[in-house]
Amino acid sequence: MPRAPKSQTVSTPEDAELMAVVLEGRHGVLAAEVADFFALLHHQLGDDGRSRAWGGVAKTVRQRAHDRMGIA
Repeated sequence: MPRAPKSQTVSTPEDAELMAVVLEGRHGVLAAEVADFFALLHHQLGDDGRSRAWGGVAKTVRQRAHDRMGIA
C-alpha cells in the first residue's frame, strides 16, 4: 500500500479520539505507551507530522483515563 505524502498527513481531535478508543480496546492500560512508541518511531523516521499525531493520541488516551477516574 503506498504511503500518503507527508504533506497530506492531517490529524484532527476526532481522529485522535477514535485512535485512543481503538488503542484502549486493544491494549488496555498500555494504550498511551503504545501511542508513545509510534510517536517516537515516526520521529526517528523523520516523519514529524505522524509523530505529532501519535503524540496527540497518547495525550488523548491519558486525558480519557484521567476523566474516567473523576480526578479534578
